[in-house]
Amino acid sequence: MMLKRIKVEHLKLGMHLQELCGSWMSHPFWRSSFVLKDPKDIQRILESGVQEAWIDTGKGLDVDIAIETGQSKAEVEAQIDIALVGIDNRATEVHQRSSFSEEIQRAAKTCAKSRDAVVSMFQEARMGKAIESEDALPLVEEISRSVLRNPGALISLARLKRADDYTYMHSVAVCALMISLAQQMKLEPQEMRAAGLAGLLHDVGKMMIPLEVLNKPGKLSDAEFALVKTHPEEGYKMLLNGNGIAEIALDVCIHHHEKVDGSGYPHRLRDDAISLYAKMGAVCDVYDAVTSERPYKKGWDPAEAVRRMAEWSNSHFQNNVFQAFVKAVGIYPIGTLVRLHSGRLGVVIEQTGRSLLKPQVKVFFSLKSQVRLKPEIIDLDNPACSDKIAAHEDPLKWGFPDLEQLWRGSVPRPG
Repeated sequence: MMLKRIKVEHLKLGMHLQELCGSWMSHPFWRSSFVLKDPKDIQRILESGVQEAWIDTGKGLDVDIAIETGQSKAEVEAQIDIALVGIDNRATEVHQRSSFSEEIQRAAKTCAKSRDAVVSMFQEARMGKAIESEDALPLVEEISRSVLRNPGALISLARLKRADDYTYMHSVAVCALMISLAQQMKLEPQEMRAAGLAGLLHDVGKMMIPLEVLNKPGKLSDAEFALVKTHPEEGYKMLLNGNGIAEIALDVCIHHHEKVDGSGYPHRLRDDAISLYAKMGAVCDVYDAVTSERPYKKGWDPAEAVRRMAEWSNSHFQNNVFQAFVKAVGIYPIGTLVRLHSGRLGVVIEQTGRSLLKPQVKVFFSLKSQVRLKPEIIDLDNPACSDKIAAHEDPLKWGFPDLEQLWRGSVPRPG
């Protein structure tokens, strides 16, 4: 790799664009590593506000950056070394924690761009184009930044899916859940990033499933279900064709449907024969699947999903992995409808990080008088607060039309 950083106005057709400088969110493409062949692509870069770009002169045309910037060769090489270290170690960045209300606006933008990126990546995979690690990692890193600031924001938004977006937004959600779980399990930054990449790519094999089966609104026939069950192995073969895809991502792709009791697929692995990362992938995959609304079923309430998954823990999941997952999302995840001892209903809007039983709740309904209340946020972990959660409630029983808006505010659904 022979990298040079240049001003974007010096880009020309035939150059290999390695990376655009600045936030991935401001980039006009989901992928930044490709040969410039279309004048419209250069125009899009110029209009994006991005000031500089890295080109790989080993894969495309060169430019004499020293002449154009007035820098010495030594200065340019030093900058390249610094940039390469930055590219390799982004996951080690320290992120200031944000509140849910602060992060959800940024998370909505990240969700939207991530969804578009996964659509492009997976559709190219369906057409036979290999997935490259360097294309997917900037997306993983942007999701990671949001999760590390506040995991609940992006994870909760990614749970809200349109029917035709399910596979793509599910990949974004599992990526975020894997990063949050890896953080809870105190994995190293590079392991956290690898777990996120594995989550993003775990279902890529579904691109080999006919769309009429993948998007079927009703129950699958036995033959259709058998076809869907081939997606782990199909995805594994697809990822093998790419460059730089870590072994962790390959392993999670092929083994995220294995269960610790040996009843999973495709290899019916048991217990320690399943890697830690595949066990993590199994928990994250199931949680997002059961809490997501599908054409043929309503998604489970997040707290109900955690409760039911706990019942399966001995057969489906490894206990220590599942327990870490519960600590990551909460016993009462964001969006859970709860009944308080005070006789009020509220929706969980934030995990405090101090007690799984004492999140922040937006109270909005009186059970005693059966009337709506002016929404009020209470922190159950505040020593001055005497109220407690009595139980979680079934949202379908109550049918509040604005329950979702109560926790996400004015932020639109993804997609």
